Amino acid sequence: MTGVSMLFGQVADTYDDVRPEYPDGIAEAIRAYHGGAPRHVVEIGAGTGKGTRVLLRLGAPVTCLEPDRRMATRLAANLPEVTVRGETFEEWTPPQGGVPLIAAALAWHWLDPATRNQLAHDALAPGGTLAVFAHKYGYADPVQSRAIDTALRAIDPDVKDRPAGWFHLDITASGLFTDVRSDTVDRDLALPTDRYLDLVRTFGPFRQHSADQQQRALAAVRSLVDGFGGRIVLRLRTSLVLARRPHESSTRVTRTGPPEQRGSTR
Repeated sequence: MTGVSMLFGQVADTYDDVRPEYPDGIAEAIRAYHGGAPRHVVEIGAGTGKGTRVLLRLGAPVTCLEPDRRMATRLAANLPEVTVRGETFEEWTPPQGGVPLIAAALAWHWLDPATRNQLAHDALAPGGTLAVFAHKYGYADPVQSRAIDTALRAIDPDVKDRPAGWFHLDITASGLFTDVRSDTVDRDLALPTDRYLDLVRTFGPFRQHSADQQQRALAAVRSLVDGFGGRIVLRLRTSLVLARRPHESSTRVTRTGPPEQRGSTR
């Protein structure tokens, strides 16, 4: 996670303003799976607190790991009741005996695929819960979807996209967790041109491109959305995956298949 820890700081305020919130039912689903309120929650890559607000509804103390100073500053201002630590998940040292619940909201893909499941397993207390949730940004209108995808691929033909809930297979295939469950919530989100462009500016793959590529992408998308009447409707799919560290550390679940092809999300 170190290599991307400073990716979003320049747009922290925009990120906080335009990124959509999570459905209310996520906190209830986590609490029911865990068997009540956990004693403590640790959140990986908390950003400005979009996922943290969900976790606070569990009624437990929350420690947020956020290495980007500008994102962490905004997080602390938004949610002064949480403990913010300016370190990556890889740098953080869990307490003796582990923590009862570790969560990641739109941060799992930033962790090293070779180590993320093992690190989460080892940081959890036996019987502890891993909760990973994220949005998948699609489009309600297939015509708009094809047009925007074509325009962006003309600028970056190598861009790849993950299917919604890809992390369910990733966590299951690690063989480290048991009782892996998943759920999804679909909803539509209508955005005018400028607000949609602000959202695009906060996407990690967009921010990893050169300034010239960014400007070309924004100009192409602006032209398209203006041509759609100055409004685009996103089909937002929110996936929640819950998993448990076995009480016996030697217990392993059977692999269900290889992980999905891992590409960048848009």
